[in-house]
Amino acid sequence: MRPTTSRRDLLAAAALAAAPAFAQAPSAAMEEVLDYARAQKTTGFLVVRDRRTLVERNWPAPEADAARFRASYAYETTPEGALLEDVASQQKSFVAILAAIAVDKGLLDVERPVSDYIGPGWSKAAPEQERAIRVIHLLTMCSGLGEPLNYLAPAGSTFFYNTPAYAILKPVLAAVAGQPLETITRDWLTQPAGMRNTGWRPRPAAFAGVGNPTGLVTSPRDVAIMGQVVLDGGRAADGRRIVSEAGMKAMLSRSPANPAYGRLWWLNGGAYTVRPAGRAEGPLIPAAPADLVAALGALDRKLYVVPSRRLIVVRMGLAAPDRDFDQQLWLRLARALAI
Repeated sequence: MRPTTSRRDLLAAAALAAAPAFAQAPSAAMEEVLDYARAQKTTGFLVVRDRRTLVERNWPAPEADAARFRASYAYETTPEGALLEDVASQQKSFVAILAAIAVDKGLLDVERPVSDYIGPGWSKAAPEQERAIRVIHLLTMCSGLGEPLNYLAPAGSTFFYNTPAYAILKPVLAAVAGQPLETITRDWLTQPAGMRNTGWRPRPAAFAGVGNPTGLVTSPRDVAIMGQVVLDGGRAADGRRIVSEAGMKAMLSRSPANPAYGRLWWLNGGAYTVRPAGRAEGPLIPAAPADLVAALGALDRKLYVVPSRRLIVVRMGLAAPDRDFDQQLWLRLARALAI
């Protein structure tokens, strides 16, 4: 005779299935990581290894900063208590995946001029200078344009972290797909991957001068899901292919002008790093594994993916007071995770 299953048992099983799979209680070393993260104005922190959630913490924004933060970056709250936040330039790495999918679909050739897709006159460069700017130059921050989209250098010659130039990729993708960016983001990426809290939203007036009027609003769990897609070589959790292996490899290959940058993804382990603030010798994050790749945004939005360790780390929140945040976080993570 089968034992009966009560409604309470069924509800408990459903709740367990919906919850993240925790491997164990945080160690003392991991508690040190969490203490440090929270002290750095973190609102969401998530560590996943081998598909198991080691830690997940969601904290309110510090009271002194909460009103300003919500006015510009924070939106609703998810059922698990995480803020939905505009992840700033982390959106670039999402767009890189969409571009790779467009290539897979035969809609986009990154070696063609940008003007082939959206017509001439999209920049302030002379016609022949603009014609030399290919899609790959926008993906690798080597357009040769300044932030007003004026000509500064030959396309492909210099790395310059240029958000307004990057943002031209959005109308390019919409043009090649014949659909709005919101639609292709849902159909190509977020829905197949199982990301339930991610979408584009108009930014408030505080962003009026950045040359990128739409923000990607998402949650720590959704960012981790995107990290898992990268970790799994372009596949969703159910095994469905989202991005080809060739597309993933191209996206995470070092660009000639900056070994710490691929196609809108940051890469550790290079001989030197060109950041928006200038060039520095050595890797992006010395304390982190050399194969780390990262989607980074203002206010220290972080998605770190480490293939060799099957590891994903997500950090959201306000700008960390510690200007050496990446290095100091990874020094602590290395102890906690024995890497």
